[in-house]
Amino acid sequence: MDAPPDFSIPLLGPPRVPSPLRLRSREGRGGPHFVGERERILWDDCIDRLPAGGGVLPTLELAGPRRDLFFDPEETAFGIVTCGGLCPGLNDVIRGLVMLGFHRYGVRRFRGFRYGFRGLVPRYGHPVMELRPELVSDIHKEGGTLLGTSRGPQDTGEMVDTLERLDVDVLFVIGGDGTMRGALDLVAEVRRRGLAIGIVGVPKTIDNDLEHLDQSFGFETAYSLAEESIVGAHNEARGVPGGVGLVKLMGRHSGLLACHATLATSEVNFCLIPEVPFQLEGEGGLLEALRRRLEERGHAVIVAAEGAGQHLFDSDPGLDASGNRRLHDLGPFLAERIGAGLEARGVECSVKYIDPSYIVRSLPARPPDSVYCWRLAQHAVHAAMSGRTEMVVGLWHGRMVHVPMRLVASGGKRVDPEGDLWLSVLESTGQPSLTGSLD
Repeated sequence: MDAPPDFSIPLLGPPRVPSPLRLRSREGRGGPHFVGERERILWDDCIDRLPAGGGVLPTLELAGPRRDLFFDPEETAFGIVTCGGLCPGLNDVIRGLVMLGFHRYGVRRFRGFRYGFRGLVPRYGHPVMELRPELVSDIHKEGGTLLGTSRGPQDTGEMVDTLERLDVDVLFVIGGDGTMRGALDLVAEVRRRGLAIGIVGVPKTIDNDLEHLDQSFGFETAYSLAEESIVGAHNEARGVPGGVGLVKLMGRHSGLLACHATLATSEVNFCLIPEVPFQLEGEGGLLEALRRRLEERGHAVIVAAEGAGQHLFDSDPGLDASGNRRLHDLGPFLAERIGAGLEARGVECSVKYIDPSYIVRSLPARPPDSVYCWRLAQHAVHAAMSGRTEMVVGLWHGRMVHVPMRLVASGGKRVDPEGDLWLSVLESTGQPSLTGSLD
């Protein structure tokens, strides 16, 4: 068995400031249970993964308020930045950070940086927003992000200069694995300068593909909204002879969203994900399987993650601004190839192609995600005030924990082709293996 990850969380210094939540606890005003430093949860709760000979079990810090703080709330300034693509719940997190910091701890200075890491670089000319409870009180009802967002790295030195100039004590970074890699660069520069600035992450990816986290915020909203598009595709497909409803969903490297949306409807006949290569041609390919489906049932529904089928293209699309491999647009390609391929086989076919990606990304969070966003913001504030840095908050085995930022930034969570989730998808769709001869 591989060695377990190191789950230690750095501290900016010893906590010496009594938490204002202590006073509320004594006065009977809804004071919290303070989390002790020994309160941790198991990383792996499977008995067969226990270390041989009774070795030390890997554990994660339990999130929650600490009795003593590193930062004095009256002298503390928060900074907030949102990076990467839009995702339901971004405004919920921004609101939660401001409301928790203001009302629970008494923090009075909140700097909102516009358009991702660009907002920390003065030459772009994006003014810093002064965030107050009255400004953010209703933003959770709206989609998108109040602060705006962008992709790509910026000059780390310039960004830390801005944090110093504005006396920011904690920067909350909301984004995915690429964003967390950028945040790690900020941590390194802050440490090089000997500054006591906390960098705390709130992990965001609509694909739900971050390691060491049960679920990312926005994911439940995303597959709920995607399910509505699949229902529409199913109705379209049933309404015409030889109808094929084709829905492309997010998922660059992970098919988690496509799998969950597929299971939510039970109307999908073929689910295509990056982790399971498929072929178009041949006896075991998609086109032949579609021909049989249309002859037997008269219609079909396909859900494809955007990163599926990239091996079917010849050219290299290069890298985007964040350094990620660009993807070929699978949806129109599949729609054209399905139509032409079935026509060549003498099968009547009408492809109805739906791409709901930007609608799914930009709408407000559904209630379950709103609750999760509030809890993430709550525990991010608790962690930051205690002096923790270089970490993210998240859910692991149903408990809120602190996860080292480097582990979240190091790689993505994938669908296991031999695992229970993919087996559930195969049982729901009834699809065959789609590994015909190379196209």
